[in-house]
Amino acid sequence: YGGMGLDFSYNIAVAEELGSIRCSGVPMAVGVQVGMATPALTRFGSHELKKQFLIPTIAGDFVACLGISEAGAGSDVANIKTTAVRKGDEYVINGGKMWITSGSQADWMCLLANTSEGPPHRNKSLICLPMNLPGVHVAKKIDKLGTRSSDTAQIFFEDVRVPCKNLIGEEGKGFTYQMLQFQEERLWAVASVLTPLETIIQETIDYTRQRKVFGQPVLHNQTVHFRLAELATEVELLRSLLHRAVALYVEGNDVTKFASMAKLKAGRLTREVTDSCLQFWGGMGFTSDVLVSRLYRDLRLISIGGGTDETMLSIICKYMEILPRN
Repeated sequence: YGGMGLDFSYNIAVAEELGSIRCSGVPMAVGVQVGMATPALTRFGSHELKKQFLIPTIAGDFVACLGISEAGAGSDVANIKTTAVRKGDEYVINGGKMWITSGSQADWMCLLANTSEGPPHRNKSLICLPMNLPGVHVAKKIDKLGTRSSDTAQIFFEDVRVPCKNLIGEEGKGFTYQMLQFQEERLWAVASVLTPLETIIQETIDYTRQRKVFGQPVLHNQTVHFRLAELATEVELLRSLLHRAVALYVEGNDVTKFASMAKLKAGRLTREVTDSCLQFWGGMGFTSDVLVSRLYRDLRLISIGGGTDETMLSIICKYMEILPRN
């Protein structure tokens, strides 16, 4: 369908390299396109759906978005309220989605909606939804603390009619499909922060080496250079956990626990590194002229998007049998 047919480890290599971009909105858009909106279609979609949506998306002719989160259901995917009611050979969609990356400019959405009245983990389906259909309303582009160049939208659906053939895989399997995709999304997120963290640590070393306070470079204070060494060590530990999880995943193993651990650590570590480094920049770090202040804002999302830190902790606890599985 236009892709290279490589395994998931190559996605991670790309994600790490995209971290060289000094703006997290660009890797975010690419990540949604190749690692969030399309995996379920790739795995479970019909040949016809792949020709209609996947081929132009891989070619870059279509922009894709993922429609999961809602105003009252972010990490709690099972609680979404958007419905897709079958009427004849069409689904009639009503509801809304929130925090949709690329939502204002997307050509189609991989939409998760309730297609029956059954149990919340078995009543959801994924549907390829063209964004130019009547009844699709992009309400607003959301103004955010960070990743400000990233197009993040609120979208409403009012009696939107979509052919039933746009269903991805089997009806009622959408929640399961989405949970599978989440592991790749979370590993991608981890990979995407490694280079920015390395970059800001190195830039902080360079800045504190030339910035003098009380007659000597800031870097020459033991508390500063010890802290930077400690943070660099933590980044390498995160990289090792990521690569272990990816290797196991490529071999066909369930890496939900390790992906959740890595995502949790990435969220916590980005906050720790950017906060510590910004402090060493002093007043300059509080300006918009330096990278550290941008990363301080941009990378805060890692602890929220794609499943909060608290959600990751709950998953880890279940896999460690600290809490019962639902």
